[in-house]
Amino acid sequence: MIMINFIRGFFMALADSVPGVSGGTIAFILGFYDDFINSINSLISKTTKKIERKKAALFLGKLGFGWIFGMGISVLILSSIFDKEIYKISSLFVGFILFSIPLIINEEKATLKNKYQYIIFTLLGIVIVSAITYLNPVSNSIDEVQSINYLYIFIAGMIAISAMVLPGISGSTILLILGLYAPIITAIRSLMSFEFNRVPMLLTFGIGILVGIFSIIRLLRYLLTNYRPQMIYFILGLMLASLYAVFMGPTTLDNPKEPMTIHSFSIIFFLIGGLLIFGLDELKKYLNK
Repeated sequence: MIMINFIRGFFMALADSVPGVSGGTIAFILGFYDDFINSINSLISKTTKKIERKKAALFLGKLGFGWIFGMGISVLILSSIFDKEIYKISSLFVGFILFSIPLIINEEKATLKNKYQYIIFTLLGIVIVSAITYLNPVSNSIDEVQSINYLYIFIAGMIAISAMVLPGISGSTILLILGLYAPIITAIRSLMSFEFNRVPMLLTFGIGILVGIFSIIRLLRYLLTNYRPQMIYFILGLMLASLYAVFMGPTTLDNPKEPMTIHSFSIIFFLIGGLLIFGLDELKKYLNK
């Protein structure tokens, strides 16, 4: 189970590092989104029993180790590949999303059955992600960010992590819109090269992330517990609209490219994405026996 949670965290990090895709989407696709939200809530709640807090810490620790490894790989290696192979990577994520939606609907069929009036929440999710993606993101340079108020960076961390834990809304896209995507990636790369001059900015961003987690997790857990049909329809809307975000992803690179079209779309990587989803779904079924 350690390796499974490591792999889950690894894929979440890959998604979080790419504008247009959310780590929350990956968690939902792989069937551990509720466990993820509940574990964080157990860790931060004052009323959690000691044994439950320990269990949550172990789960998140394994997940976090995979996430850190995945983010390191993304920052050091994949960031250069994104520019060169963005259309193949985007096609892969389209496969992830499209092939996962039927699996999610099947898994939540008891929740969704005879609740079709809540499809309005699907439309709401589509509108929200489309509106965020439609905004024209312009990323600042690292030097420009040095002059930005640290309060701005703190708030950006809060907003970005809130987006990252929601399926369909990309925290990286939020950072692009706020002009902080390239600077944060550059700062992380510098830290991994043992350059510490950008540590204050990363610490401020990290504190914003922690505050954001405390703020959003309890709300999400409450909504998933008390309004699950509405939330599942809403999340499906977020995921459907994230397809638009993925197609527009190439326009958000440091050297912007054209949006993905039928001509630049890779059917091979699309099918690889689908095969990975079905493979992970079979693995999930095996582990749940």
